[in-house]
Amino acid sequence: EPELTPEAVRRIARQLDIPEADAWGTARFYGLLRDKGAGTRVCQSISCRLAGSDEWIAALRDAGEPHVAVSCLGQCDRAPVALDDDLRVLARGRPGAVMPADDSLPIDLGGVDDARYAALARAREMGAAAVIDEIDAAGLQGRGGAGFPAAFKWRAVAAEAEPVHYVVVNADEGEPGTFKDREVMRRRPHRLIEGLAIAAEAVGARQAWIYIRGEFHEERASLERALDEARPHLGDLEIHFANGHGAYICGEETALLESLEGRRGMPRIKPPYPTRHGLWGKPTLIHNVETLACVPYIVRQGGAAFRALGRTEPGTKLYCISGHVRQPGVYELPLGVTLDELLEVAGGPVGTPRAFSPGGASSGFLPIDQSDQPLDFQGLAARGSMLGSAGVVVLNDTVDMAQAARWQAVFFEEESCGQCAPCRLGTQVLRKMLDRYLDHGDPDALRHLEDIAFELEEGSICGLGMVAHLPLVTAIRYFPGDFAARAPATTGGASSPTSPPVDQP
Repeated sequence: EPELTPEAVRRIARQLDIPEADAWGTARFYGLLRDKGAGTRVCQSISCRLAGSDEWIAALRDAGEPHVAVSCLGQCDRAPVALDDDLRVLARGRPGAVMPADDSLPIDLGGVDDARYAALARAREMGAAAVIDEIDAAGLQGRGGAGFPAAFKWRAVAAEAEPVHYVVVNADEGEPGTFKDREVMRRRPHRLIEGLAIAAEAVGARQAWIYIRGEFHEERASLERALDEARPHLGDLEIHFANGHGAYICGEETALLESLEGRRGMPRIKPPYPTRHGLWGKPTLIHNVETLACVPYIVRQGGAAFRALGRTEPGTKLYCISGHVRQPGVYELPLGVTLDELLEVAGGPVGTPRAFSPGGASSGFLPIDQSDQPLDFQGLAARGSMLGSAGVVVLNDTVDMAQAARWQAVFFEEESCGQCAPCRLGTQVLRKMLDRYLDHGDPDALRHLEDIAFELEEGSICGLGMVAHLPLVTAIRYFPGDFAARAPATTGGASSPTSPPVDQP
């Protein structure tokens, strides 16, 4: 990573003809630039905390070694993990598992990567409209979080009269508990590049960008090697790489675009949507790595075949699982399997499972008695949660769920970009409320949780603020005893920790 020196910042400001203060403001926004030289970066995601990262930090502190606590490093299967100052992974756990090779699976992480680009050739024979129709028939939903229909985006970009269109790959994987895109880029880079090329053909793009997490050195090298091999198949498509610099918020599509254009990664107000006004104001198709990696299969086998692979919703899904499980890893399974089934594939739980997050920090917590329910987009949304990126984290009965809620509150406070007041202030208030309640026994600390949750959900510009309250709200809803045990009974009309302070779904 480049050194953030005054000379470097002044040079960049002169080159871009912007005030030096603006250049500093942008550089200081990104953790990998801001914390250069800070020493060992110890992950504080929930999976790493469950595996002992707090003890690691304490040992570094006692030894007088420089260190800094950071948000999820995308290595949850190897928890606990850290990075040295050269961003090399220091992992105390073993590498995670993947499914054995199975060529009937769309992504097939365990298989041999295919560099023939037969699906791209077929897509050119079919024509853009037919390819988009096949994506529609497949029912492919975005695999990065929202589950938005992919074909809708493709048609919207293709229909724009503006002649310059772009495709952007969101490879800035940062949701705690999620590491599936990392494995796609390591193991099946040609799947991603071929899917990207097919998408570019379909929407009329001649340039594409892969915005990859800055810590993913091996993954970028894997993609660069695959791109060199793929060039004879790509025609006039130019594919560029851009490194992220340690800001979780850049996983939000418009924040990613802002970062790609050289600014702070702060989400844009929508509309306009990127499909009309995206990268440098041009129509832009933005997709997650896993989403594009599904595309070659759909073109080869047909949309109906992909749809039939799912159980409750179309296709397969790369489910990440970590925490208190015997074989953390990435498992490609029918979309809509249950946690019970996922746990069976992953070797079973460690200890007695009590709770789980189905989709990373953004999905809150669910009790283990819901482990027989489908892990899909619609079903989880109906239960007040979300599948998101399917970063499943399992917690056993040794975990204090009030403390787990505080871990997630710290994460959202740290990763808020600070642009909008509801999120900037609301995430701070959530964490401080928990501190007062858990550390000082303040019975009135959670009195205004319902109001704070409303302001976050209704007033935030992007999804980070809209879901920041979910870990605390769901922890109180499903595990009230963990809160009641930490503070005296409430008085004066305050919300009781044994009664959810917000409406249940």
